Amino acid sequence: MWCLELLLPLLLIIHDASCQWSIWLPRDISAMTNSCVVIPCSFMYPSGIRPIRGVHGIWYFGQPYPQLFPPVVFKSLTEVVHESYKGRTKLLGDLNQRNCTLLIGNIGAEHSGRYYFRADIGGANKYSYPDFAELKVLDQPSIDVPEEIVSDESLELTCYVPDNCPDMTPEIQWMYTDYLPDPAFSTEYLEESNTAVLSNTLVFTPRPMHNGQLLGCRVYYPNTTLVYERLISLDVKYSPRSVWVNVSSEVMESSSVTLHCEVDSNPPPRISWMFEDNELLWDTASNLSLSLDDVTPVNEGVYTCVGDNGYGVMNTSMYLAVKYPPREPVVNESLTVVEGASLALHCSTQGSPAPTLTWLKDGELVGTITAGELSVLEIVEVTPQEDGHYRCLAENEHGRASTSLNITVEYAPVLLEESKCTVVREGVQCVCIATGNPEPTIEFYLPDLNVTVNETDGRYNFYTHTDGHTSTAMIKLREKGERADNGGPAVNVHCSMHNIYGRESVLLELQQEKKYMMAVIVGTIGGVAVIAFIIAAVRYVGQNNKKENGNPRQDVVLENPALYYSAVKKDKQNLRKKVLKTELLGSKFNSILEETT
Repeated sequence: MWCLELLLPLLLIIHDASCQWSIWLPRDISAMTNSCVVIPCSFMYPSGIRPIRGVHGIWYFGQPYPQLFPPVVFKSLTEVVHESYKGRTKLLGDLNQRNCTLLIGNIGAEHSGRYYFRADIGGANKYSYPDFAELKVLDQPSIDVPEEIVSDESLELTCYVPDNCPDMTPEIQWMYTDYLPDPAFSTEYLEESNTAVLSNTLVFTPRPMHNGQLLGCRVYYPNTTLVYERLISLDVKYSPRSVWVNVSSEVMESSSVTLHCEVDSNPPPRISWMFEDNELLWDTASNLSLSLDDVTPVNEGVYTCVGDNGYGVMNTSMYLAVKYPPREPVVNESLTVVEGASLALHCSTQGSPAPTLTWLKDGELVGTITAGELSVLEIVEVTPQEDGHYRCLAENEHGRASTSLNITVEYAPVLLEESKCTVVREGVQCVCIATGNPEPTIEFYLPDLNVTVNETDGRYNFYTHTDGHTSTAMIKLREKGERADNGGPAVNVHCSMHNIYGRESVLLELQQEKKYMMAVIVGTIGGVAVIAFIIAAVRYVGQNNKKENGNPRQDVVLENPALYYSAVKKDKQNLRKKVLKTELLGSKFNSILEETT
């Protein structure tokens, strides 16, 4: 700092004779945070100007022109300054002696930037100097490290700290030097860019074991709590020593895995990760990590880390196994086949470990369970019962997956047992129910009239309905027609059904005729039984009267006609109860016969 004090008066003497508006101040200056800084400054103004009421000045931050309203750092006429500079600034120079040296105390990172000076000689003689001093506020010292550090060669490291605060003198210490072989230290004070700098140099001979070791420079101000540190990691160059990678491992599919490789060598080797013959990643560094995200089975295999720094090549390999649940099985497309054909359903998948494959039809097991990645379900001579929803299920310890398909069997129409003709009040009703794929078309054929019925006219009604592969048709013959030999209505109705695979015509049986014949027979038998029962009952009553009186009923009538009438009436009432009970039994018997027929 004493050099600057001698320099300023000399500059003033040189420029005093003939000069215009000019200023001298350091272009760059630095200081440690929370310390202080002195910005040396001297200015000149035209010699023809005489100060009226003394010379005044203003320091601005960021801009030199007041019309831009820059923050005021210091103002000689008043104490009004920007909030961030209150109580921090002081003018060390005498403006009347053209010395504008400024002190800024307790500086922070926010005070880094350009500082401008404006001279006020009086009246209109005011001038903002465009030159500036740029302040850099540091939070740690700087260390000068050579571009290359070679093992077994002498190394010099220098730590620098600015010394631009007159009230505080810094001191420098090196950190973590206990492991160094015979370290030497030297201190020097020098000027750099018109500012003072204190330096300390460390000299030692590094070894390969020092590669990656930390060294530190500590700066502190005695009698204060201000301490600043800077750490570096030594990069000592030497030939490759070893290559380390992960051990072989297993990972689950869709997870992430990182393969680490460390090469003990310097200059920094070119590290590359190889998968089979492909280079996946490379970098010049002491370690390299290969990250595999969302791992799939294609990532399974041998990975090799290769380290090469020009002095030698080393490599190490590892095996990565990928476990995963079965893939969605690949099966046939949904199929449409004709009854009687043969069919083979294929199911293939992948999984680790190998999955088991199971075929299900409509939720039920079909075929056998296969252990492997391929299963074939063979169906010989397909029937309509093979029509349905098929699913191939693949399973292993990590999960399951399935794929479905539909098998549609096409076949000729088949008449269902529910098809029949029945006698109704209006005449005869015939129902024909058939199944087939495609769904069959049903018509009724009346051979007696040589008529094919598929619409409604005055003699009969025709109705049809389709539900899936089942078609239902109904016809009502409003006239019962001629009587058959057995006394019932004569019915001659054919059900004709067809689709693209066939046609069939079937004579519908009048199933109700048997029931009506049985009802007539049962009714006749029941009537005869009732008459026989009445005769037997009358005889039984007569015999009882003879036994009780010992005389014919005529004697009772002659002796007491009223008593005779009462006895006959009582016998008739008992007879009616027995006949009624017999009729009820006959009706129940008829119902049972109808159900059985």
